[in-house]
Amino acid sequence: MSKKTLIFGILAAAAVGALAGILLAPDKGSKTRKKILKKSKEKADGLKNSLSDFTDSIANKFSKAADDASQKFNKAKSTAEQGT
Repeated sequence: MSKKTLIFGILAAAAVGALAGILLAPDKGSKTRKKILKKSKEKADGLKNSLSDFTDSIANKFSKAADDASQKFNKAKSTAEQGT
């Protein structure tokens, strides 16, 4: 199972669990709806932050790989120019 699938499954299970806990709580409907809205916003913000961190991580890895490739290319080019 890939990490992406596992993380998505864990987040989905947490959301379902939180929603079930809120819905089964003995509160008035209006209070329950406010709780659901608040929890939904919190989960959405958490997911946005996680996604942002993930995309930043991927961008950094690609940037590093591009820098490494550029350095290797320049080194090979320099070596080839010195050889001719």
